[in-house]
Amino acid sequence: MSAKPSTPFKTAAILGAVAAALAGHATPASAQAQEKCYGVSLAGENDCAAGPGTTCAGTSTVDYQGNAWTLVDEGTCMDIELPQMADGSDRMGSLEALDRDLPEQG
Repeated sequence: MSAKPSTPFKTAAILGAVAAALAGHATPASAQAQEKCYGVSLAGENDCAAGPGTTCAGTSTVDYQGNAWTLVDEGTCMDIELPQMADGSDRMGSLEALDRDLPEQG
């Protein structure tokens, strides 16, 4: 004859199983959503398909190339600190390709 589990024991077992299932679906903080940010990568450090003069990851040829993108945490693109442009104006990242800091076409 086997003993039946008590109701509190059953409840604890069910709650433990539910908690374990939910924990398996939790998103770690390091897996935050990302977005393309143009004009923030150094030469050769873009992620992919930058535009004319580049084909994929690591092919940008100019620092902060306006048509080269890098994946960044969502919502941080415009907050990345970048050096000023040669004329002293501020340089910022963008969610769309930029016409600044492009490689010279030869």
